[in-house]
Amino acid sequence: MSIKYNSLKQVLVLLFLVVGAPVGLVQAQSKDAAIAIGNTFTLESKILGETRRINVYYPPAYIESTTVQLPALYMPDGGVAEDFLHVAGLVQVLVGNGTMRPFILVGIENTERRRDLTGPTTNEEDKKIALRAGGSAAFRRFIRQELMPQIRQRYRTTTETAIVGESLAGLFVVETLMQEPDLFDTYLAFDPSLWWNNKQLVKQASSFLQSYTGKAKTLYIATSSEPRIATDGRQFAEILQATTKPAISWHFEPMPDETHSTIYHPAAQKAFRYVFKPPVQGSAK
Repeated sequence: MSIKYNSLKQVLVLLFLVVGAPVGLVQAQSKDAAIAIGNTFTLESKILGETRRINVYYPPAYIESTTVQLPALYMPDGGVAEDFLHVAGLVQVLVGNGTMRPFILVGIENTERRRDLTGPTTNEEDKKIALRAGGSAAFRRFIRQELMPQIRQRYRTTTETAIVGESLAGLFVVETLMQEPDLFDTYLAFDPSLWWNNKQLVKQASSFLQSYTGKAKTLYIATSSEPRIATDGRQFAEILQATTKPAISWHFEPMPDETHSTIYHPAAQKAFRYVFKPPVQGSAK
C-alpha cells in the first residue's frame, strides 16, 4: 500500500518531518522551523546488493530521557511515500493517550516490493504480478543480519521486537512467523495475501502449529471485506483454533466494513491497543 503525493513541496516537507533537518537550513527557505519526529539513514546491504533507506520514529519518552530503552516495531512498506507517516502518527497518538506502550518504529522503504515480500511460487497468476518473486528469505536475512544490529547500535532498544504489515507485507509477516519464528516476538498481519503460491502458508499452518515448541509468540490477523482474503484469513483462523498451542497467542479480527485499501490504519489502531496495551498500574509486568 502506498500514498501518492501531488507536489515536490509536499514530499520535501514530509522529508523534513522525518529527517529532522537543521533549523537553519529550513529557515533559510522559510520563516518556519522544521518539526523533527525521528530520523532517517541509509544502509548499504551486501545481502540485497543495494542501498536501503530506513525511517525511524521515536516517541517523546525516548527523546526526553538519555537512558530509557524501548522495544522496536519493524514495518515493511516503511517509506515516507508509503505507510510510515500514518503509522508513526498512530503510534504517537496511542502512546500519548495511554492505550499503547511506547515503541521505536522502524520503517523499511521499498525498492522492489513484490520481490522482497514474497516467497517462491509455482502459480502462473502470481508470476504475472511479480516478475521477480521469491526474495523474502533474503529480505529476512537483511533484517536479521544487517538492519537489526544497526538499530541496536544506533538506538536504545530492549530485546523485544515486533513486525507489522498489510497485503503482501502481511504475507511476509505470516511467512516469517512460520519460517523464522524467533526473529520477532509479535506478528501483526492485516489483509495478508495468503492466496500466494496456491495458499501454501494456509496449507502448512497446521503442521507448523503442531510442531512449534519455541518461545511464546503473538499473532494478530485482521481481514477486510475483500472476498478471497477474508476467506483465506478465516480458514487460517480456523486452523489456529483447532491446533494452536499455548506458545502461540493469537487473535483474528474480521473487519467487513473495511476494504483492502482502507484496512491498514483502523486495523493497526485495534491491533496496537490489543497487543501492546500498557500493563495495569501496579501489576508485576
